[in-house]
Amino acid sequence: LWLWSKIAAMISEGKLKGEAAEYYNHADKTVHFLEENVFLNNGNCAFLLTDAGEKKEIKSGEGFDISIYADLFIVIGLTGYAGLTKDLKRFERALTLYYDIVARLKSGVMRTEPYPVPTGYRAHSIPMIMLHVTQELADVANTLNHDKSKALQQRGVAYMKTIMDDFSQDDYRVVEMLPRYQSEKNTLLYRHVNPGHTIESMWFVMKSARKDGKYEYIEKASRVINRAVELGWDTDYGGLLRFVDANGGKPKGENKGTVYEKLVMDTWDTKLWWPHSEALYATLLAYNLTGDNQMLEIHKNFHEYTFKTFPHPDPSIGEWIQIRDRKGKPLNKVVALPVKDPYHILRNLLLIVDLLEK
Repeated sequence: LWLWSKIAAMISEGKLKGEAAEYYNHADKTVHFLEENVFLNNGNCAFLLTDAGEKKEIKSGEGFDISIYADLFIVIGLTGYAGLTKDLKRFERALTLYYDIVARLKSGVMRTEPYPVPTGYRAHSIPMIMLHVTQELADVANTLNHDKSKALQQRGVAYMKTIMDDFSQDDYRVVEMLPRYQSEKNTLLYRHVNPGHTIESMWFVMKSARKDGKYEYIEKASRVINRAVELGWDTDYGGLLRFVDANGGKPKGENKGTVYEKLVMDTWDTKLWWPHSEALYATLLAYNLTGDNQMLEIHKNFHEYTFKTFPHPDPSIGEWIQIRDRKGKPLNKVVALPVKDPYHILRNLLLIVDLLEK
């Protein structure tokens, strides 16, 4: 929904070729499909629907609303559509869901399947996605002259500070799982780094910092990106490793046996399309905002590797192959979720076009 809305807007602005009406039509169908099918009686969103719109459980008995991230992506989609169509009703619906999510986070009553946040840890992914969703809402609130515009911007700054002051460490490493106690700092959960996630998070940070005039956070975000690349770039075969240790290389540390840690150890040396598309945009934005030529050089390295590795060798297919082994060969498996990853590619390429237009 967000993608169709963005594409329709960019065609209307002359930034893309195509028929804007076609994307308006797809977006309209999508928003109606979601509104008719995704919401539960408690106001939460179902994680999975059939193609006919019926709610479906991942595992029998676990319920439909198993991930707060699903709700947040609904907010993003509704917000994008409301911005395109200047639809105050849809924006209010997105805002209502957003504040309900804020309340759930505050109460601690939330689910993040398929990877629950381990007890005693705070996950970087929560303030990260809340920053991004808040930014989307704040931008459209400003367009609609909504009275929540300033409050949303301030809330976004607070999420940005949480990321940069709590999760970003003195060595510019971003911790994915921040433990409550010092005794947990030799665990795999604390030590592992997700370079792609870090890089994606930093463009959210830079966007907020630019809007709020907090340029020290832009400089710090640039250093964080550089550190993530230092740790995550595969010097043997090129590209960004999925997970690495705090000192680089294969992740290590005390393993508590969670599903998430299994993912880290099983897939650490794979190369995924979404971190590379995020890096293409984040490094270009960092260069644009700081003038740091090192960011431009990193961008060029990512550009060369990404377009050499991920697009299908048959250009008539027009698709990328999602997951590669360390040497860049395709792997026929699902990374984590079979539903979200393509969003990263299109979103980042659209944002790059937007940035280059400016």
